[in-house]
Amino acid sequence: MKYKEKQDNAPSPIPWHPAFVEALQMELEDYRDILEFHPEFQLTAEPLRIDCIVIKKAKGVTIKKNIAAIFREINLVEYKSPGDYVSVDDFYKVYGYACLYASFEKVPITSLTVSFVESHYPGKLLKHLKSIRRFTIEETNNGIYTARGDILPIQIINNLRLAEDENLWLKGLSNRLDPLSVIRISDEVIRQSKTAKIQAYIHAIAKANFHIIEEAINMNNAARSLDEVLVRTGLDAKAEARGKERKAIDIAQKMLSSGFPLETVASMTELDVETIRKLGNVPK
Repeated sequence: MKYKEKQDNAPSPIPWHPAFVEALQMELEDYRDILEFHPEFQLTAEPLRIDCIVIKKAKGVTIKKNIAAIFREINLVEYKSPGDYVSVDDFYKVYGYACLYASFEKVPITSLTVSFVESHYPGKLLKHLKSIRRFTIEETNNGIYTARGDILPIQIINNLRLAEDENLWLKGLSNRLDPLSVIRISDEVIRQSKTAKIQAYIHAIAKANFHIIEEAINMNNAARSLDEVLVRTGLDAKAEARGKERKAIDIAQKMLSSGFPLETVASMTELDVETIRKLGNVPK
């Protein structure tokens, strides 16, 4: 099966931010009953938005997950997509957002935390926080840098340095995946039956790693055909990545046989629902 990127004068951007929120939710899946996620939370009537606010619904519950060890009741999370980074200006912008949130929502500043997630070592920012703000910086876990010395708990996370065993979803949010990582993510999506829940995540990493996905397909997976794994997880289910209608139909047939609903198959293959219905002999 061939994968080919869409070639045009204005390629569509990869939707990293919705994918990040889904990855964050998957990382904290064990705490889904006590956490609320508010993507792109608008702080004011003007367009001031934080990428995600995670609210702890149950007070007194300790979250042991490494990326959330600093969490309090209200947690602001800013994400930078691959190729971008957290600058000193970004730090103060989000720090200001935390102050605005505390003021507007009438909550104690001591109930908030601030987290930054990027795909780089935050060297310049850490140097600024140590030399100018006089914070103490500690790498409390692989890729997790905790800043101490402020009323707000602050952490900067380099998601590429996270351990795959502990943070598969955030570490996988990359444009530099290797074939084994693609296989592992695919297997885990199937194992947890999360395909419908993380469509933005699947689309983003598929679009950002076209050639690696093709390489992964060409590897012989003794356990099962990776081609089938990718079909079931949706990693090959964009018409722009396939090009020909015949391939779209083949994918649709495989997805139907795997139990995907008509609407999902239509969305992923860009075939109309009636065509898909006929392929699978699905009654109206």
